[in-house]
Amino acid sequence: MTLLEDARTAIDRPWEVQLGGRPMPTQARYDIEDPTTGRRLTDAPDCSPADVDRIVRAAAEAQRAWAKLPARARAAKVREFAALLRTHEQELATIDAIDAGFPLPVMRADVGAAATLLDIMADHALQLGGHTFPLSGNLHYSLQEPYGVVGRIIPFNHPLFFAAGKIAAPLVAGNAVALKTPDQAPLSGLRMAELAAEVFGPDLCAVISGRGAASGAALVAHPLIRRIGFIGAPDTGRLIQRQAAEHGVKYISLELGGKNALIVLPDANLDKAINSAVFGMNYTATAGQSCGSTSRLLLHESVADEVLDAVVERVRAIRVGHPLEEGTQMGPVISRNQYDKSISAIMAATAAGGQALAGGGRPDTVGPDGWYVAPTVLAGMGPDNPAAVEEIFGPVLSVLTFRDEAEAVAIANRSDYGLTAGVFTNDVTRAHRVAAELQAGYVWINGSSRHYWGLPFGGVKASGVGREESVDELLSYTETKAVTVVME
Repeated sequence: MTLLEDARTAIDRPWEVQLGGRPMPTQARYDIEDPTTGRRLTDAPDCSPADVDRIVRAAAEAQRAWAKLPARARAAKVREFAALLRTHEQELATIDAIDAGFPLPVMRADVGAAATLLDIMADHALQLGGHTFPLSGNLHYSLQEPYGVVGRIIPFNHPLFFAAGKIAAPLVAGNAVALKTPDQAPLSGLRMAELAAEVFGPDLCAVISGRGAASGAALVAHPLIRRIGFIGAPDTGRLIQRQAAEHGVKYISLELGGKNALIVLPDANLDKAINSAVFGMNYTATAGQSCGSTSRLLLHESVADEVLDAVVERVRAIRVGHPLEEGTQMGPVISRNQYDKSISAIMAATAAGGQALAGGGRPDTVGPDGWYVAPTVLAGMGPDNPAAVEEIFGPVLSVLTFRDEAEAVAIANRSDYGLTAGVFTNDVTRAHRVAAELQAGYVWINGSSRHYWGLPFGGVKASGVGREESVDELLSYTETKAVTVVME
């Protein structure tokens, strides 16, 4: 069977949300677009607020029994689910490759990463114990208790990884999860919910699909949802904060955008810096559609020409094509909206004085269909150029130069965002000094963009609040109860 036949087999089926272990009819459906063609791929349920209410209330019923299980028993179930995902790696990766447009090998890696994150959260289960406090002759202790039903809203750039990986901490902590899939790429999340029901039973891991803001807003506003985790655009994150505040007192964590700087100082290992500059842009992972992409490359003027020439050469060599074709390194962006945003950003940057040294438009290697943007490198711009300030969320790298360390840090920190940053230098003192000065939640020294599960990940400033991928995330899905036993 060919990869395309695999894709047809994986996609050509009814897509439904689940309730009580069965497909739940919804009043409306909406079309899912194939980013490689711009045409209809299939359709998915468009959940109404009433549908969301039914799903959340069913999840609340399932959570009561789940929360009574010992933490180690919950962790064992989470590990069982991780193992099940691994057996469905090809199927899930194929769904995401065709639904979201990312190369098949990358989506296979995403399935493995989700399973690993599930295992790691299961490893942290014993961290859910409380503490005793020697404050008096009485007995004082604390308990970590689940919220109940947690709402999670995820983006399109890692559909299965976020759908599966981001239920791990809430489930281990004893919660049920109601997860809203991305509008543009809901299919792997819907399939994941079917697999989750095989391990956890119906409704504990509930998945909601829907177009636009209605279903997500209903989830945020629901009275049984007191804890919400969101990954996505900053404007949407702020909207969720406002909506949540209007409907109760809720704990919100946000992983939002990034305009992340990678600084190359004159004493750096330039080969490593060049590799990281291209790798960190995520061209070959998500077509640059990642909040963690190091989309600002800051080069000391003494090494700027050498590094820029090498980066441009490597970016020009990236093979753009259909995500299921062997040898494809980068697929299309997700939608017409993202295509237009990327092209408009390139045009605005060049109009303001920038120059496209690689890419700059639609690649010559693809036909007229689909939302393909050539991997682009923009240079010759000042720090106020729109491409050096605004998050593009596409395959566009902006290159700037600086004269000294202080100027590099100033340019990096002038962004409203503060998700990640990187610095390349062989001076250990300088490395730690710059890392301390950078306003970012995650800093790499002599590296970029690779995540290490267990190390807290998250942003500062407009990039969000809260930390994930670590025991910090697990504990954030619990509330602390203090107890005093009066013995005096």
